[in-house]
Amino acid sequence: MKAYVYNKDYLKVRKGLKVLEVGPGNNPTKRADVLIEKFVQDNTHRRGDLKIFKHQKLVQADGENIPFKNGEFDFVVCSHVIEHTNNPVQFMEEQFRVAGRGYLEAPSLFGEFLAPKDSHKWVSLFIDNKLVMYEKSKLPYDFSPDFGDIYLNHMPYQSLLYRLLEMSTQNFMSVKIVWQERFEILLNPEDDYYKSFFSNKITQMQAEKLFPKKGVLSQICNVVTTFNRFLIAKLKQKLFGNPPLDYEEYMKLYGS
Repeated sequence: MKAYVYNKDYLKVRKGLKVLEVGPGNNPTKRADVLIEKFVQDNTHRRGDLKIFKHQKLVQADGENIPFKNGEFDFVVCSHVIEHTNNPVQFMEEQFRVAGRGYLEAPSLFGEFLAPKDSHKWVSLFIDNKLVMYEKSKLPYDFSPDFGDIYLNHMPYQSLLYRLLEMSTQNFMSVKIVWQERFEILLNPEDDYYKSFFSNKITQMQAEKLFPKKGVLSQICNVVTTFNRFLIAKLKQKLFGNPPLDYEEYMKLYGS
C-alpha cells in the first residue's frame, strides 16, 4: 500500500491540488485549503483551541457526513480523529467519496497504552494492508495509566533520538497510511488471527509482521534520511513559518 510518511507535515501534495483536512483541531495542516471541524468551540477531543491558517476555509461539519460532492477534493488529510468516531467505516467512506487519495493517522495499540485518552474509543494496528480496529472497551486491558506527558509532551521535544525513533519506525506510536482510492477496515473482528494481536501476548512472528526486520545498513540509511528531512523541515519552519490563528481571531478577520 502506499508509501510511508513520517507524519502529516511531511506530505508531498503538489501545488494546484485541492486539499481537505478532516478534524484539524489545534494543529491544522498548512497545505490544506479547506478544514471541516465538528467541535468548533469544544476542546474535549483535542489538546487546545481550534486553529486555522489565514488562507484556509473553515466548515463546521461531522466527518461521518461530509458536506461536499463526490470527488470534490484531490487529497484529504485526517490525523488523530478516527479514534473518536462512532462509526470509523462510515467516517472513512466519506473521505474515500470526496477524494481519491489521502493520509490517515491514528493511535496504535501501543501508542494508546503509553498515552491513553478517555475520548479515544478505538485502537488500531495495520495488519496485512488492513486497518484493524477494536473498541477499547472490548479489550482485556487497563488503559488508565497515562504516560502521555512523557511520551507525547516531553520526549519528542527533549530527545532527538526518541523523535527519530518515532518518525522512522512505521506504525509504532501511530498507524500512518498514505492511501489511494481506498483500503479495507475491520472493526472488532472475531477472527482469532486478528484478535490475537490485540488480546494475547505479541509473539516474535507477530512483532516481525508489524515491524519487519531490517538490516543494519538499511536502518542507518533510514535514520540518516529521517534526520535530514527533520532538519530541513525545522529550518523551513524557523525561516518561513507563520503560525495559525486562534478560532476567535480568525472569525474576527474572516467570519461573516
